[in-house]
Amino acid sequence: MYRIPAVTPLDGGPLLAFAELRPTLADNGTNDLVVASSTDAGTTWSAPRVIADLPGRSLNNPCAVQVARGPHAGRTLVVFQSYPTGCGEACVQPGVTGDTICQTLVVHSDDRGATWSAPRDITAGTKRPNGVTSVASGPGVGIQLTCGPHAGRILIPFNEGPYNAWRVYAAWSDDGGDTWAFGEPAPDGSPGRGNEVQAVERADGSILMVSRQFGGGGRRKSTVSRDGGATWSPLTAVADLPDPSCMGGLAERTIAGRQVIVCTGPGSTSARVDGTLWASFDGGASWPASVRIADGPFAYSVPAFLDDRRVGVLHEVDRTGTIAFTVVDVPTPPAAPAAPTTPPSDATPPATTPGDR
Repeated sequence: MYRIPAVTPLDGGPLLAFAELRPTLADNGTNDLVVASSTDAGTTWSAPRVIADLPGRSLNNPCAVQVARGPHAGRTLVVFQSYPTGCGEACVQPGVTGDTICQTLVVHSDDRGATWSAPRDITAGTKRPNGVTSVASGPGVGIQLTCGPHAGRILIPFNEGPYNAWRVYAAWSDDGGDTWAFGEPAPDGSPGRGNEVQAVERADGSILMVSRQFGGGGRRKSTVSRDGGATWSPLTAVADLPDPSCMGGLAERTIAGRQVIVCTGPGSTSARVDGTLWASFDGGASWPASVRIADGPFAYSVPAFLDDRRVGVLHEVDRTGTIAFTVVDVPTPPAAPAAPTTPPSDATPPATTPGDR
């Protein structure tokens, strides 16, 4: 059975898709990580191959990113967690060493997914040493910043426990994934908390994170960083993005000089059904356009722009252990409002009352 999708396009067009290979639908077991590839925009896929398998550990939350510039340009990184088998989020202990903790590991490929490195432990660079029990990278994708003082930074969105008291934050690498550091969590917003989270760089160089909500009134929550992920604004409910409490995907692309950000998830506040893609044309301030991805059961999802016209969405068919890839059209920006008509020069001005302005 497969759960927890991630997909990233490589330079030149190929897609790499990642998931957890699970013996059952349970979150914690003897989960491995697998990869499949497509060279025809997701029409056909290679057979899944195991890229990480650690006896006695459950591997969770793949979060993939391609290094496009700087050290290790061309490398694909996958960050993920390792739990003791049978000991999940509510069981693991605080700390950054030992067998009873939630570890964060990374694997990489320098040959477009053909071969993969052995897992490397980066827990100390991505997790607070005190108080924090579980962490989760994404799941989904990370990003590499392109402008400002932190250009080239690889940023992975995270959440951290204790269980049911999660907070969202970011970890990053400024040397192509060799070393890692992390910032402060986003202040809690009311109502509810953020959990599984994705990020995009906005056109002005700031970073938008959109997260799954718990107890948040059926709306996704968002936060913004203007210092490369070190600090974040308070989490705020996103009125346009319904969420039944399910991971959702995020991606961006500049099309005809205008940035388009898309978010994917269930189109319901109460059930994981009716997969929907929403589009924002103002950096996530509003989400005025949407398109249906799939009717019926729909859970975790990750979008990837295939070109200026199409978005491919790797998504779960909820509670079946099946992952599908669906291509939808990029929503069209709404028409700009018509310019006001200039009144004739002899028109009578409107009446005013004292205090009008």
